[in-house]
Amino acid sequence: MRNLTPRELKALIDAKDGGPFLLDVREHWEFEHCHIDGSVLIPMGQIQYHLDELADDRPIAVICHHGIRSRHIAIYLQSQGFGDVINLAGGVARWADDIDPSMPRY
Repeated sequence: MRNLTPRELKALIDAKDGGPFLLDVREHWEFEHCHIDGSVLIPMGQIQYHLDELADDRPIAVICHHGIRSRHIAIYLQSQGFGDVINLAGGVARWADDIDPSMPRY
């Protein structure tokens, strides 16, 4: 698992190869409040039922509010055989600070 800062993840997203699969593991209300464009919501408690929906041909970047839940899910995904897993260090809170100051916060 790699821990990337928002700036590092943004650089991957902007790369010409399509970037990582953005997996948001927060709850529905959190995702509705704010999220990174292009991310897919699968709440943490549901992830085991949706493993077949995850990209296996590109890195998976796991996103939450502050980077704690996403770290747990990134470790879980690695244990399930996903090879290139990224944890967004600081979550959407830090993304709002470093990349998108217009993003609503909570």
